[in-house]
Amino acid sequence: MSDRPSFILFITDQHRADYLGCYGHPVVRTPHIDAMAARGTAFDRFYVASPVCMPNRASLMTGRMPSGHGVRFNGIPLSQRNVTFVELLRDAGYDTALIGKSHLQTFTGIAPVLTPPEARPGYHKAGGALREAVRHDFAAPLYHVEEPDFWSGEMPAVPVPFYGFDHVELVTGHGDHVGGDYTRWALARDPDLGGKMGAKNQLPHDYTCPQAVRTAIPPELYSTSYIAERACAWLEARRDGDRPFFLMVSWPDPHHPFNPPGAYWDMYDPADMPVPAAFTTNDWTPPPHVAGVLRAREAGTANLQGMNAIGCTAREAQEAQALTCGMVSMIDDAVGRVQAALADSGRGERTVTIFTSDHGDHLGDHRLLFKGSEQYEQITRVPFVWADPQGEQGTRSDRLGQTLDIGATILERARIEQAWGMQGRDLLSEASAPKAVLIQYAHQARMDGLDVCPNIRTVRDARYRLSVFQGLGWGELYDLETDPAELRNLWDAPEAGPVKLRLLEQLMQAELAHAETAPAPVARA
Repeated sequence: MSDRPSFILFITDQHRADYLGCYGHPVVRTPHIDAMAARGTAFDRFYVASPVCMPNRASLMTGRMPSGHGVRFNGIPLSQRNVTFVELLRDAGYDTALIGKSHLQTFTGIAPVLTPPEARPGYHKAGGALREAVRHDFAAPLYHVEEPDFWSGEMPAVPVPFYGFDHVELVTGHGDHVGGDYTRWALARDPDLGGKMGAKNQLPHDYTCPQAVRTAIPPELYSTSYIAERACAWLEARRDGDRPFFLMVSWPDPHHPFNPPGAYWDMYDPADMPVPAAFTTNDWTPPPHVAGVLRAREAGTANLQGMNAIGCTAREAQEAQALTCGMVSMIDDAVGRVQAALADSGRGERTVTIFTSDHGDHLGDHRLLFKGSEQYEQITRVPFVWADPQGEQGTRSDRLGQTLDIGATILERARIEQAWGMQGRDLLSEASAPKAVLIQYAHQARMDGLDVCPNIRTVRDARYRLSVFQGLGWGELYDLETDPAELRNLWDAPEAGPVKLRLLEQLMQAELAHAETAPAPVARA
């Protein structure tokens, strides 16, 4: 049997660090993930590289910041010029598989908001490969395998290797109206499933929260169950094998629309959920980008069915929390199924299991739902649990870490060198722990409260969070030791001047530390 360990990476969407029992949530029940934490290490200060799906998942795969791998915001596919840590595992002989959500490419098929401008009158404008400053091949079919048109073909299948994965069973989209390989599986079990998908087919309920949808799809046919079933089958096929493997089990939940199926819908009572501090604090002055979002909701102009942050009431916040807890509990049950299949396969004692998420969700904090240009802890801080049968058990770590460090830690444990230019650190090494983490965020469209397309840099150390907004005359600075709810912006506070100056220098140093070093030099000049 190989002396290299195997790995299972459980990853969810839009899952805050505080929405697990092992992180102290007062209501949610997550016994299987809690048990994983008891068998390993839970990291209390783990942050994303970017608080949005595509950039952060690209950072997971490449071990690099968005400014390096090129996925600056949602809507840019991950170029295959990037080397992924999964490719390095595969090169070392690992059996690799992805079951569930990828989101390394666009999956809506909707045209972008941001497009290159047309030529000015009397000016020549190059076309084709010269139209943009960096040549790319994003028009090629290999960058469109997550889109609806690809899956509308006859018996489509993801071409492999796919960013290093030799086996792929894909789920695209969110909520109960998802696609990919899941659709074929679900329709084989219920040919009428299409008539049960989406808000127009939902069951009656009395929730008022935007995007609360009581799905008519039964739990056993919901995408969370599909992903768990297929992961179990993949593990069963490797029973007693000796080839090390890496399996990514990736759920689209918890995410809006809030639609936990079956008994998971009313598993939690909204009245039991805490009312966020912003609803009970009388002297809170929202920063401009948050104030703009709240004004849009009050004026009735907010897009309640979209993806960007919207304002909400206290009751809507409690409902969103309760329904999210239902989705989290369903994922926890699915984790338990996969863990049982791993144990039954005989591979458990040589397999490291990992749990994390790609970003968070407001869930009512700061009177907001969903996510946007805000950089609050609820969006940037996610769970990270590392359970190694050969490692420490039942420990907590307050070392700072990030999504781009996951691949580096897996490669270190597998005794595989990183590719030149990868920027991740070994999370298990105290010596490599940074004093602060860098977070990059951008978006291709203007948001409520901002007159520009947001481009933000954030630095987070053990105590403070500072965010700088390009093109705006203000920023954010919070002392999370004295103000954990991030309700008092110290950006212009005279007493915070020395801290602000130090963090600005730290932000600059972090940007320098994450500057591109690839490609390697080919000679001396």
